[in-house]
Amino acid sequence: MTTLSSDLTHKPSNARIAAVQMISTPRVDDNLRSAARLVAEAVAQGAELVALPEYFPIMGMNDGDKVKVREADGRGPIQDFLAETASRHAIWLVGGSIPLMADNPDKVLNSSVAYNPQGERVARYDKIHLFGFQKGAERYNESATIEAGSLPVAFDTPFGRVGLSICYDLRFPELYRALGVTDLLVIPAAFTETTGRAHWEILLRARAIENQCFLLAAAQGGRHENGRETHGNSMLIDPWGDILDRKLKGPGIVIGEFDHARIAEIRASLPALKHRVM
Repeated sequence: MTTLSSDLTHKPSNARIAAVQMISTPRVDDNLRSAARLVAEAVAQGAELVALPEYFPIMGMNDGDKVKVREADGRGPIQDFLAETASRHAIWLVGGSIPLMADNPDKVLNSSVAYNPQGERVARYDKIHLFGFQKGAERYNESATIEAGSLPVAFDTPFGRVGLSICYDLRFPELYRALGVTDLLVIPAAFTETTGRAHWEILLRARAIENQCFLLAAAQGGRHENGRETHGNSMLIDPWGDILDRKLKGPGIVIGEFDHARIAEIRASLPALKHRVM
């Protein structure tokens, strides 16, 4: 397991956390402007950690468009935007997912990158599970343009340990077990309307309940220029599975309190994590 830790030795603090929901376009510059506006809106409401959705910098007209704008690890306009935004607002920023160079020149890594309030990157997670779906004329095959990652990733903040995953990963609970005990799961996504309507909320609440942690889901949510409809329904969920805030469709934010007392209360009254035998 890949982990990035700081020397945080004091008692974890509470925090206000937010997820950004977007309807990203095929144009990177337009999407970065939209993301900047929505992050600023979250910060104005007190957010100390903000998460962007999967594919926030580009939802292309075809799957190959993201390959054309992929960046080398650690440099490029999208990564520069994330670092500068985190530093300017002095927040923890999870950059949804961005296209990074893969070993295969015709593919990308679909990577979630996290930055601290100084604008330093503290974690990178490459999406492990690649979405495939076919029902009638609706068909998706991420493995055609995405190279799968292999390592779970979590990182430490002053308010707790944060586990990363992306979209289709949500269907694989063993990934979250591999992260160990986390206080917050951040899940950027671009769930389809078909699968999202059936399973999105159920799966999110299950992951929060079984890991007894807060969960912040940042989604794409609406009709895109390429004709694809994403489910939206970004939400913040507490460790009991209660939904604290949600945004059904369209651009916007969800925001709420990350409360260590709530985690401690639930883990004390129902110590399921301690009862694990496998």
